Amino acid sequence: MPEVTTTSEAGYSAENDVRDFSLTIDATGEDAPDTLETLLAAYGSCYVPALRVGGEQRGAGDLGKIEITVNGGLNDDDKLDSVSFDIKWEAETDDETAQNVIDRAFELCKVHDAVKDSLHADTTVETGAF
Repeated sequence: MPEVTTTSEAGYSAENDVRDFSLTIDATGEDAPDTLETLLAAYGSCYVPALRVGGEQRGAGDLGKIEITVNGGLNDDDKLDSVSFDIKWEAETDDETAQNVIDRAFELCKVHDAVKDSLHADTTVETGAF
């Protein structure tokens, strides 16, 4: 089961420990990528291997180099209300095959599956812990 420990000593920046890795995320975007940028990066990073598997499964073969520009649209409250992918890959494919690869990649992408209304974090709290 994936586990991340997020710690903030002060301010809006947080250190995230993931196994033996550390990742800084800053809600203001001043000292590190902000929370939405990090979510979009995770989405694109998950979608790349899903495209590769989708390419193999849907007859496109090896897609070669893949580049995705992930854009997030914000509502009036500066909350994410849309995501778009501008995808480029090296292999030549016809439109129907490309669409089949894209559709299969959405089925495979774990981050795509996680961004749904029904996913809500269960919480516990321990006050006075430090």
